[in-house]
Amino acid sequence: MLKFRAAIFVGLCLVSLCLSGQGKSAPDATSAVAQAPAEKEHTVLGVLEITPFTSKIFHNRRMLRVWLPANYGSPFNRQRSYPVLYMQDAQNLFDEATSDAGEWHVDETVDHLVGSFKIPPMIVVGIDYPGQQRSSEYLPYSDPHHKQYDVPVPKELRGKEYATFMLTEVIPFVEKKYRVSRGAANTGIGGASYGAVISLYTALLHPGFFGHVLLESPVLGVGDGQLLRDAEQAKQLPQKMYVAIGTHETEDADYNAKVVKDVEEMQIILRKKGMGPDRLKVVVELDAAHNEGAWSRRLPDALVFLYGH
Repeated sequence: MLKFRAAIFVGLCLVSLCLSGQGKSAPDATSAVAQAPAEKEHTVLGVLEITPFTSKIFHNRRMLRVWLPANYGSPFNRQRSYPVLYMQDAQNLFDEATSDAGEWHVDETVDHLVGSFKIPPMIVVGIDYPGQQRSSEYLPYSDPHHKQYDVPVPKELRGKEYATFMLTEVIPFVEKKYRVSRGAANTGIGGASYGAVISLYTALLHPGFFGHVLLESPVLGVGDGQLLRDAEQAKQLPQKMYVAIGTHETEDADYNAKVVKDVEEMQIILRKKGMGPDRLKVVVELDAAHNEGAWSRRLPDALVFLYGH
């Protein structure tokens, strides 16, 4: 297991390597300094445990990033268990230094909401995306509009396997290692973009397992609407769902109108299936884009709706 504080050790090693190279000629040293990318500062608040995790299903390795509530390690809390939220794209959840396009500020947001007594203390488990295989793992159906997000067409669609990966590999590992409360009332799943696609798909494929679902900028047009049909055919739905979309997700106005319409269609489907305002909240944010800034901005509202006292 790698603690976040191990970053300090890595930093010292890098400094040592730099010092060891001072014997090189001045032009080489100057060139190296000029070409070195600026290292981003770590921004994690609280305790974030980072564990290398190997999947038997995908035969690859990624990090699990587990954010723990304040005083989790206190002897006074040794018998206490906590609700848990599993989220996709972990690199972008907690730390600016590991993000590729900004972060969600999950750690700061949860800490603030807990401190304000708006939600209970909770554990957030982030699952890293596997680099170039992200679309392959997150998509159960093809996306005819993949060019809108500048992503290649995956060679394989392995979304169903990802759902199995979540339930048979990740969650058992977490439940064994951490004091998480069991049952749908204490278990949530969420993500954005294709991460929202796989979160919704997994929740529908395994009814009764996830009680809370957080969907940001979901691409509901995958499979020519198959995900919407999956929702329509579902016999059991999560206890609570938060769904949000912006009106400026891309630079294509026609496509923006389509993704908003898809979200509104899903709202109609879920309302007809009995999800009233106390169970389903849908937000259409004017001019909001498809990025971490928008998802971070809406996160407090989402968590209070899903987990609020």
